Amino acid sequence: MKKPLAEFIGTFTLVLLGCGAAVIAGADGTTGIGLAGISFAFGLALIGMAYGIGPVSGCHINPAVSLGMVAAGRMTVGEAIPYMIAQVAGAIVAALVLMIIASGTAGYAGGLGANGWGAGYLGEYSMVSAFVFEVVATFLFMVVILGSTGKGAPAAMAGLAIGLALVVIHLVGIKVTGVSVNPARSIGPALFSGGTAIAQLWLFIVAPIIGAVAAGVVFKTGLLDADA
Repeated sequence: MKKPLAEFIGTFTLVLLGCGAAVIAGADGTTGIGLAGISFAFGLALIGMAYGIGPVSGCHINPAVSLGMVAAGRMTVGEAIPYMIAQVAGAIVAALVLMIIASGTAGYAGGLGANGWGAGYLGEYSMVSAFVFEVVATFLFMVVILGSTGKGAPAAMAGLAIGLALVVIHLVGIKVTGVSVNPARSIGPALFSGGTAIAQLWLFIVAPIIGAVAAGVVFKTGLLDADA
């Protein structure tokens, strides 16, 4: 149970601190920490967990990453299933805790940092824009993960590289989808937000999985092996 527990704690941390930065610290760019601050909150949370639980489970804290690892031949489906269950559970509990904390002020408007697109959501980008961004961003994110943890890579730097990649992805994409690249991160807030967040949740499950598995397949072929 060590590995699923580590994945639960890691995903809990990512969702609570990342989404918490948006919900509690503010995303308007004037009175709060702004979009850059939120981007760094997600990335720094990931960096912390990479070194905190990485030695235990590898710090996937993302079902798409676990499936990408399966596609790359680095873990089996049987190993990935407990990871994914723990990741989704951690995200749900984190969203619940965030809701309890955030609702403790009269100014709380009910948001939990759920992902989305279209009219009324941040930059109001189309579904096509949202889908393409999530697929491509997750693909690139998975390339960084697989490359930085692969043969010949400096292992001690992997957590930093992966976390900074997540920061950059957020800097570019928050206005498009709020940035998922992680089905668990989307499922947790959506369950408590309801409505449109639930209706649009499918995209933030399907697109990240496509992107991560595609990257895994590329690495499985050996095209990006360091010794090729």
